[in-house]
Amino acid sequence: MLIARLIADPDGLETRLEKVAAALAAAGMHKGCEIGSRALDDGKIILQITAPDGDQTMLRTIIEQNLASLAALITERNYAPLRLFVSDMDSTMIEQECIDELADFAGLKDQVSAITERAMRGEIDFEEALHERVGLLAGLPESAIAQCLEQRITLMPGAKTLVQTLKSKNCQTALVTGGFHHFADAIAQQLGFDRVVGNRLEVDGGKLTGGLEGPIADSATKLSVLREEQSKLVTGTVLATGDGANDIPMLKAADFGFAYKAKPKAREAASGWIDGRDLTAILELLDIPKNEWVTD
Repeated sequence: MLIARLIADPDGLETRLEKVAAALAAAGMHKGCEIGSRALDDGKIILQITAPDGDQTMLRTIIEQNLASLAALITERNYAPLRLFVSDMDSTMIEQECIDELADFAGLKDQVSAITERAMRGEIDFEEALHERVGLLAGLPESAIAQCLEQRITLMPGAKTLVQTLKSKNCQTALVTGGFHHFADAIAQQLGFDRVVGNRLEVDGGKLTGGLEGPIADSATKLSVLREEQSKLVTGTVLATGDGANDIPMLKAADFGFAYKAKPKAREAASGWIDGRDLTAILELLDIPKNEWVTD
């Protein structure tokens, strides 16, 4: 049983759904297929397409070509209670890439941002890119980190509501980032994450050395943390969110992996995607009623 939930704009939706029905028929996926809808508070429409038979890749292609969804999730699983949420931080739980903002203090933002972008697209090795970028920060005062965190870093819209709502439903949460504990510890505290894993900037004499302390937190780390936390569960569903190439292993491993305004490779690898809404779209797609959201 394939189930797809989507959030779409109502304009021209009837015509687009006719195209979806025709495409499902052409693919031989129309037998027993049902399409239901309901309105959200802001006037957008949430759709559910249930297909007893068919191919998940084909269903995704049909949706992508005909519906221009703002957010979507395609799964073969039941929407069982969530028990673990693992998330990336930069450009997922926060609106910025921390290392890019920190580099701005050193007058190197353009240079560092270009490396970040290539790494997130999967064009260069993450560890190589990380060392290259951190090396450029050598000599920067450690005090710049707190200043950057206060002045430049903002939570992603919907992030706190997502995390707090999941926690209210007995879901364990882990923030796992290729970024830095100097930022991640503070962000995790603001959002309410139970666990934080990231990289540690080396500091000597109150200044960054351009090096790192301890093992590198990379894509393998993200997957390892997910597997480790999952092993503690008796039952339940695992959710992950991220936006870049180094998030792909954990997005694939999760029962529901959401690519949030993501790079193409990450979006393609995930079972869900959010392009035109904030992070509370995940709650909408998982059919968690709005009166159960924790918004404080």
